[in-house]
Amino acid sequence: MLKFKVGYKTRWGENLFLRSGERSWAMEYEAGELWSAEIDENELFGNEDNVEYYYEVRTDGIPTRHEWRAHSLSRGAAGEIADSWSDIPGWKGAGTAVPVFALRSGDDFGVGEFLDLAKLVDWAAATGQSVIQILPINDTTMTGEWMDSYPYNANSTFALHPQFINLQAAGVVPNEEFVKLQKELNGLEKIDYVRVNEAKNAYLHKAFEADWSKVCKRKAYRQFLSANRYWLLPYAAFSVLRDIYGTAEFSNWEDMAVYDEGKVEAFCKKHKKEVDFYCFVQYHLDAQLRQVRNYAHSKGVILKGDLPIGISRTSVDAWQYPQLFNMDSQAGAPPDAFSADGQNWGFPTYNWDEMAKDGYAWWTSRLRKMNEYFDALRIDHILGFFRIWEIPVPQKSGLEGHFSPALPYSGEELRNWGYGDRMHCFVEDPRRPGWYHPRINAQRELGGLYYDYFYHRHNEFWKNTAITKLAALLGSSNMLTCGEDLGMIPACVPDVMAKMNILSLEVQRMPKNPDETFANPAWYPYNCVCTTSTHDMSPIRAWWEEDRALSQRFFNEMLGFSGAAPYFCEDWVCKRIISQHLHSPAMLVILPLQDWLSMSAELRYQGNPADERINVPAICPYYWRYRMHISLEDLLAADAFNADIAALIRDSHRG
Repeated sequence: MLKFKVGYKTRWGENLFLRSGERSWAMEYEAGELWSAEIDENELFGNEDNVEYYYEVRTDGIPTRHEWRAHSLSRGAAGEIADSWSDIPGWKGAGTAVPVFALRSGDDFGVGEFLDLAKLVDWAAATGQSVIQILPINDTTMTGEWMDSYPYNANSTFALHPQFINLQAAGVVPNEEFVKLQKELNGLEKIDYVRVNEAKNAYLHKAFEADWSKVCKRKAYRQFLSANRYWLLPYAAFSVLRDIYGTAEFSNWEDMAVYDEGKVEAFCKKHKKEVDFYCFVQYHLDAQLRQVRNYAHSKGVILKGDLPIGISRTSVDAWQYPQLFNMDSQAGAPPDAFSADGQNWGFPTYNWDEMAKDGYAWWTSRLRKMNEYFDALRIDHILGFFRIWEIPVPQKSGLEGHFSPALPYSGEELRNWGYGDRMHCFVEDPRRPGWYHPRINAQRELGGLYYDYFYHRHNEFWKNTAITKLAALLGSSNMLTCGEDLGMIPACVPDVMAKMNILSLEVQRMPKNPDETFANPAWYPYNCVCTTSTHDMSPIRAWWEEDRALSQRFFNEMLGFSGAAPYFCEDWVCKRIISQHLHSPAMLVILPLQDWLSMSAELRYQGNPADERINVPAICPYYWRYRMHISLEDLLAADAFNADIAALIRDSHRG
């Protein structure tokens, strides 16, 4: 019998649990703010010789807090294990944000690959950084065209994108033709998404033909298949059906249009070779990403993943679990700094009531899968867990949307309050005829009712629903969680995020205080991630040239320089901006690679800085094809520049 002890000061209603994977054990309170639990060794270890575990706080039965890093234990350890809660009070780190597809190395095939992350880890370690943040890496193959480059429109929330595979490591033997094409694609300034993916797919088929008979017998492959069968076989069947019918629109798949487990199993047997191919590719992708994760850990660097808020309506998930989604609606965002007309992402919205019936199992399995690769997590558009901007099909404009869930007004209420002649200022709820939501652009016409609806009416309602949803997510992994909380933020959001230890996102150009033009990094909270720009924004050099009056004001007010601002954002200006961020109280400063490079007149991109932008949200669809202009090998060799970054990070007491 093993006895675990940990010191932790709880508040009323809080209890501690020891957790290992999906299993948990309640702990008992002892004197002196000490909690303990006795667990049978065989029950804890099962068939394994080593386990990882961590402690979790539950408030009224809901997981609200857990340790950042897990503890490790080997079979045969001492009978009593005394632990300290793995929090790092006051610890501050720095890191880099870059999409995997944007990486460039001599080993690539026209696009960044998982194994490139090892070189980026070396650079991070050499400069004193501890975090690498990437964009979503799930498979987005729908049409085979460049529109598939959008990383937030995956065909599976579990499968990894084949474009990130290193062909040689997956068994491809280079020949003269391979080397010639590799050199050509790698020499392009930006990614040719279609040519890269078509070529990789062809070479992977050759590797499959040559190696499958050996790979399928490996113990590692059999373990991978067993652990991932629940999503892997539906994904493989989906991919084969997409190829057969030439479309991911599963409504066109004749007798396979509606998912049926028995039919899918029979289909997989009938098309075994084609299904095995997709399992073969996912096996290699999984192995390569795990290899990089382990290497990052050996260097003291963690990987931070990205959880998209939406799923594609032509995805495995929508095909397999249609009851979990409102297919008659589209998710988006109300008008904001990114788009005056709002955004329509096209994703179906979530049927949260249906999801709650099985304890949000789809979400928890999704998070557990991500936890296999990542130590930290960015929740894209975390406001979607409070409410989502819902646009009825077939409307296109974000101006036609409303928040969901929400508390609309009845038509009778509005008429009694004197709004009968202004019903054009409202949109009718698509699921509750006779009930209405104020239009997002009716601020002047509706006055106080507009402000009540958008800023007060839903605070407690959204707070309670968000806590329930987020608790299910956070309780399914031990990743450090960060929320992208930009835009129209309900008053309840900061309180919920603080209560659940979710770091906020702070961007200087998008202050949370509506009375400020710029946020001051010196006043950021500790529990946040701060950055100079995001993938949806211009890098700082491009932003500097977009509005001369604004950059002049920034130069004087935020950087403290007098006189006229330089026309271009010179290296010394960029260095001042980055230094301010590094010296902020924020737990994490994670900067885009483009902004790190902006500090060097020699290494920065010499063309138009606007070409370094990754995405323009107002343009849909947008071609996501940005790639580093220098190689990771050259970046690693830039000793003077790397020493400069290391000194900045060291002087700001990060790392």
